[in-house]
Amino acid sequence: MQIQDLPYPDPGVPDARSGPRFLWWLWRNQLGGQLKSLAWGLLHFVSVSALPFCVGLAVQAAVDRSGTRLALTGALMLLCGTGIAVGDTFLHRTAVTNWITAAARVQQLLARKAAQLGSALTQRVAAGEVVSVSTGDVEKIGWFVEAVSRFTAAALTVVLVGVGLVVYQPALGVLVAAGLPVVALAVLPLLPRATRRADVQREKAGRATELASDTVAGLRVLRGIGGEELFLDRYRRASQEVRHAAVRSARMWSLISAVQVLLPGLLLIAVVWHGIGLARQGRITVGELVTVYSAVMILNYPLRHFEEIAMAYSFSRPSAKRAARVLSLERSTATDGSRGAEVPGGDLYDPVTGLLAPAGRLTAVVCGDPDAAGRLAERLGGHPSEPDRSVLLGGVPLDELPLDSARTAVLVQDKDPVLLSGTLRELLDVPSSGTVPAADALAAAQCADVLDALVQGSLGAADPMDARITERGRSLSGGQRQRLALARSLITDPEVLVLDEPTSAVDSHTEARIADGLRRLRSGRTTVVFTSSPLLLDRADRVALLHEGDVIAVGTHRELVEREPRYRAVVTRETDEELTAAGEGILLDALQELDEIEENA
Repeated sequence: MQIQDLPYPDPGVPDARSGPRFLWWLWRNQLGGQLKSLAWGLLHFVSVSALPFCVGLAVQAAVDRSGTRLALTGALMLLCGTGIAVGDTFLHRTAVTNWITAAARVQQLLARKAAQLGSALTQRVAAGEVVSVSTGDVEKIGWFVEAVSRFTAAALTVVLVGVGLVVYQPALGVLVAAGLPVVALAVLPLLPRATRRADVQREKAGRATELASDTVAGLRVLRGIGGEELFLDRYRRASQEVRHAAVRSARMWSLISAVQVLLPGLLLIAVVWHGIGLARQGRITVGELVTVYSAVMILNYPLRHFEEIAMAYSFSRPSAKRAARVLSLERSTATDGSRGAEVPGGDLYDPVTGLLAPAGRLTAVVCGDPDAAGRLAERLGGHPSEPDRSVLLGGVPLDELPLDSARTAVLVQDKDPVLLSGTLRELLDVPSSGTVPAADALAAAQCADVLDALVQGSLGAADPMDARITERGRSLSGGQRQRLALARSLITDPEVLVLDEPTSAVDSHTEARIADGLRRLRSGRTTVVFTSSPLLLDRADRVALLHEGDVIAVGTHRELVEREPRYRAVVTRETDEELTAAGEGILLDALQELDEIEENA
């Protein structure tokens, strides 16, 4: 897999039983890239480690005044230099490729899991943790997967150099061979404590990220109640805890680094001390002493990768654990279904509440509990909270359809739709039937003023479709964002469209026009609207009242206003006692006022 080939056609099915298993799965699925990195790493490290032998040969050739051997040594050094340059260049290329492809695979897996779970994901995992896993954790996981091949090349080089020194000069080679395992493995006793400190730092950083994410998401509410300073103090305390944990972790890693510098230095001193004694005795030549000394000094380079792999694993293990926890989440129903991919048609029926939305009709649902309305909307979209409670579309349970087919059949727009950054053209470029033009959808959603605002806010955008939308549409008002989201849903033209409070942030006159546009554009298609707005309710073909989890009344808006007190309590925001005291005169006035608003609209 090359970077230009990303994203993966299929990222695979991860082993999410634990963090280490997930890392091992990632490594196995990039075996080709790992072998390339290993090969180029061996070329680079072996070429670097061969330089001391060339230096030793050159020194001995100069001592023996041999021009032929000196020229041959120069050629060998040139060959080593070429190997170093080529190996380092392609090692870097393959290492970066491995890092990016591993990170991309994890991000694809997380995106696929988020798409499968839908809104159930944030109900089971904090939104801040999802953000943390898909950003910082992905980088750490990619770092470890990439570092494994470089570490393997470095370890093999250390073994080869050790064996080569034993063969080349046994008297000094045995000392080096005995000291190398001590140098390489001396940090192992320190790793568990360093890992624990890294875990604590990662946990505290995750909590701080969650707190920051929640604070940013609720910033408007916090400003309204004067809670900014309170949450700012909480974030300060959380960030200070992260800083203290990071300092404690850094102290341990600095100790490990010090050991990695100290022990090779001591080994080098021992080799020089013993080598000088052997040279004085005439048991080794000056060239051999220089060769062994230079080889031990050069070994510091591959030995540093032992520290890096330990650090990479310590930081990536908790990240992989968090990623595996998200990837191990499953839907209550299967995603592949037990039926074909054909999209069924017909009435939409929820057996849990008894809600029936006739095919081709506009059905409004009134519910005094917003949370209950949200759960029902999710269930209508094929996201049952438990198995065997699926909604039926044309008599076919949605959970028996493949997930893609179920979502093609039923589209749910929740009460807080998200607008992604980009141009308006990109925002409206969604999978659709192609029968609803963008202009018609924007007109039905009453987006004329939104288009003007986008053009004014975008430099050089004469066409509103080329105007830029900021991240989450923050430059627009709540009502403008709501109408753009409604237009996007209308363009898709699904078999069934479920809207949860689609006009809660617009004024009554705009709401009346949206109601007319919605009814006109969705004529002959099944539409379900969760609302308590009289203007929308009066346009509906059928209104259902949901109370304590069951549909208790069905009819038109005016019929239910006249005969159902609980309906009136939700729609008019008045109690039964107030309505009884006011009498029928007030009810007639309210209906008259509704007619006037419709006429003005």
